[in-house]
Amino acid sequence: MALEIHILDYGDIELETSFLVLGHECGRVRRVRTYGFLILGGPWPVVVDTGYRDNAIMESLGMRGLQFHDNMIEQQLAKHGVKLGDVRYVLHTHLHIDHAGKDDHFPMNTTVVINRRELECSVSGLMHPQYPKPDIQHLIERLHTQDALRFMDLELTGAEEIFPGLWCEPAHAHTEGSMNVIVDTGDGLACICGDVIYNFNDQIVNQVRQTQYMEPQVTGNHAGSKRGEKAAIKKLLMNFKYLLPVHDEPALIEHGRVVGRLGRRVPGPVAQTVSNRDWFPV
Repeated sequence: MALEIHILDYGDIELETSFLVLGHECGRVRRVRTYGFLILGGPWPVVVDTGYRDNAIMESLGMRGLQFHDNMIEQQLAKHGVKLGDVRYVLHTHLHIDHAGKDDHFPMNTTVVINRRELECSVSGLMHPQYPKPDIQHLIERLHTQDALRFMDLELTGAEEIFPGLWCEPAHAHTEGSMNVIVDTGDGLACICGDVIYNFNDQIVNQVRQTQYMEPQVTGNHAGSKRGEKAAIKKLLMNFKYLLPVHDEPALIEHGRVVGRLGRRVPGPVAQTVSNRDWFPV
């Protein structure tokens, strides 16, 4: 059975547009989705990213959280017949405030998987507000609990497998320890790419503040070089059929270009079971 990716809707965030695309519409507020992903069809259910803890915690970044009862992770999983205790692994693209806020809802025999470099960054103090205390403290508890945490060293290994058809690779973008989650759907490789891409239209399709041909625009929130960010986006476009960021709808890719988008009214799965009518051409 091919692996399938189901989208989990964790609620919305209101933030300044220039956070999404560097220098774009400074001062304008935009509302974006916050997604997680449920991978089914393997030996166990797997969750990628857990969303933000609550609405109040987003205020520490000057953002507004819009999370309601239906967006709770328990409710989102239940729509697919999955309970928290059924999940074998929680994978994190990175540990920012809007990605790792619900890890403490999972039992300690659910293994949280992160790139080791990302945990190092989270406790370095360099980007303190984006790694809130309750989220990181819980991960430290997992660090000292048998099998509750698994580290990857992707900068050195290049890739590490979770189980056949599911593996992780270094993102080399957004944060120093960000990782991409790769899923073999049977209909092509899908990459859950975290925040390497925030907005397909403004960064790639009709890239703003950019005049060079096929040159992606960078986000307003990255820890590395602009050249490195652009290269990471280009690599995604050249290597995967499906790209799934956390704050925008999935995209269908052909020959390095975005050719389709998954409509909001059809929230997954991204696999063979998605019919052509669910994808809207760009």
